[in-house]
Order: sequence, then C-alpha cells, then structure tokens
Amino acid sequence: MPNPLYDALFAPLKGRDSVLLTLDDGSTLSGEAFHAICARTAGALQALGLRPGDRMAVQVEKSAAALALYGGAVMAGVVFLPLNTAYTADEVAYFLNDAGAALLLADGRREAALSPVAATCGARVMVLNADGSGSFAEAVAAAPEAMAVQRADSDLAALLYTSGTTGRSKGAMLSQKNLLSNAQVLTREWRFTDADVLLHALPIFHTHGLFVATNTLLLAGGSMILLPKLDIDALIRWM
Repeated sequence: MPNPLYDALFAPLKGRDSVLLTLDDGSTLSGEAFHAICARTAGALQALGLRPGDRMAVQVEKSAAALALYGGAVMAGVVFLPLNTAYTADEVAYFLNDAGAALLLADGRREAALSPVAATCGARVMVLNADGSGSFAEAVAAAPEAMAVQRADSDLAALLYTSGTTGRSKGAMLSQKNLLSNAQVLTREWRFTDADVLLHALPIFHTHGLFVATNTLLLAGGSMILLPKLDIDALIRWM
C-alpha cells in the first residue's frame, strides 16, 4: 500500500545493517534497528486507538526515541504536531485545542502540569523521557511492529504552528507531498548522498531540525550524529 513519506524515507531503512544514528554517548543504531523502533511506535499508537488523520502533539526532549515518534506517526498515518519544549501549559492548551489533538506526549517532569490542560482539551497524556523511560516508552516496548498504512500525496502529515509574532500562532498544514517534495529538492540542490554524515544539533520541534535536516538525510541514505542539544564544545569534538 502506498505511503509516500514512508516509502521514500523509512522503508529503505528496513534491512539496513549500516549505522544510521550515532548518539552522544557513542552508541549507534543501524537503519534496521531504528526502523523497528518506528514500527513499534506505530503499533503503540494504533493500540492506543489513534487512527489515520488523528493528531499527536509532542513536547519531549530530543532523543532517538523522540525522532522515532515522527517515523511512527508517518507509518500509522497520524498527524505529527511538534511543540517547543519551552511552551508553557497555557500555550500548550491553545495548540491542543486548536489542533484537536488526541494524544499529548510529554516529558515526565511536566506531566503534572500538562495533564489537567490535556484533559480539558480532550487529549490523553503519556510520558516519554529522554532516557527512554515513561509510560509511552513502555507501550512501545510492548507493541508489535506495525505495517505502514496507506496514505495519499494530499493527506495531512504534520502541523507546524507559526511563531505568533503578529498574532496567535496559526497551524500550517503540511501534506505528505509538501514534506517529500521539499526533501527531494534539498537533496538534489545540496547534493546529499549516502556518503554524507549530518551533525545534528538543532531541536526537532521546528521545521529545519525535523523536516529539512532529517528528511533530507533519510532520503539521501546518509547517517546522522544526533546530539541532544546545541553544545559548541560537543560540536567541535564531533567535527
């Protein structure tokens, strides 16, 4: 069944034994291993009752598991809504309500503050911590690997909210084709290849860190050094 983003970005990872992600502690994940996490994430989302077109809001710290949330959402057809980790509970409430989110994934340190907000908006809260713990991490560990669902080019893949500098933030609706065509153009113009290594130090809650960097790298078949945050000393060390 066709799923444009999955077919182009994530399906090629299946069976890939070479390193896809190198983490800050020096550990690595092969393409196959990362694909398995994405597939189990999709399985967990389906087990929670999310269906294609449902919205999932994500306000978690950067990690390989957090990146796999995007892959799992693509596989399950769930609309991905990344949120700045600095947003307050009141700000998160606006995004949840405006987007009609069914699920909010949050860092455990913020669960108490966000749970009543999510309940008011009709969203369920689950926890994913940067160290791989939390209720959603447990759900992923217990879930079977799901198959990618069928999606069309025009189907909504993600919602990204504007900065709100000239009024309330507005949700930009990004289709499968929007995200894929952007990655295709950048891969061609920047001449990314499978020999390239991306040193990734940006947040993954905005378009450049998540879609520009990650989608382009995945489409090219390269590998990524995934740093948890922007740290100049770490950047120099890794370069």
